[in-house]
Amino acid sequence: MTYWHALILAIVEGLTEFLPVSSTGHMIIASALMGIPATAFTKLYLVVIQLGAILSVLVIYWRRFLQSFDFYLKLLVAFLPVVVVGLTLKKYIDILLESVTTVGLMLLLGGIVLMFVDKWFPQESTEEGGHPVTMPSFRQALVIGVFQCLAVVPGVSRSAATIIGGLTQKLTRKAAAEFAFFLAMPTMAAAAAKDLLDFYQDGGRLTGAEVKLILFGNVVAFVVALLAIRLFIGFVTKFGFRAFGIYRIIVGGILLVMIGLGIDLQLI
Repeated sequence: MTYWHALILAIVEGLTEFLPVSSTGHMIIASALMGIPATAFTKLYLVVIQLGAILSVLVIYWRRFLQSFDFYLKLLVAFLPVVVVGLTLKKYIDILLESVTTVGLMLLLGGIVLMFVDKWFPQESTEEGGHPVTMPSFRQALVIGVFQCLAVVPGVSRSAATIIGGLTQKLTRKAAAEFAFFLAMPTMAAAAAKDLLDFYQDGGRLTGAEVKLILFGNVVAFVVALLAIRLFIGFVTKFGFRAFGIYRIIVGGILLVMIGLGIDLQLI
């Protein structure tokens, strides 16, 4: 992997991590189009640079992380389901991570769902008392965590799954998106730690050049994600999710057509 490859993948990660379009799916597509070999380091890089993106959440919302202890307990409750699913199905998840066909199909199906989300969950979602729901209860956090489990399939989008989960629990669009951002921190940090551990247990060792690539990628992903988060919150609050659904359907459809025509997009 060159610095050019690292730069493009980090920009893709920063732009898409918090959008309901699947950052993993887009990085798999970008890797395939650039012909990046599916080495152990490449797979590790695709996960570890997510740390830079999620760090942007801490920078933007640092005051929210000074809230009551309940805030962290709710994140823990929402985080636990994906831990169980991830550890149980990791072998199968790793196989799916190499499939552009899976990404294309999930982008298409997820796009169709997003086309109707605004209709299913019109704003503003409110409690019985008429006040907008801006923070989930423990039960609601668990339901959102179960929705996040859908994102172990590449192309589904962790952001989309958790946001929709939040909307089903009557959170406002903004609150659902923000809780999805917060939940990304323990989820992505755990995924990166697990992949690093597996990498070393399998005999892998990072060279100095590879460490520099990872640091470079994280810095780029962090800067790009800072901009993406602010733009996304404003856009989705005002316009909803339909545009993202259209985008997903177009990209997923193009991928499936290319694969159907015999164009090899698999990671090599």
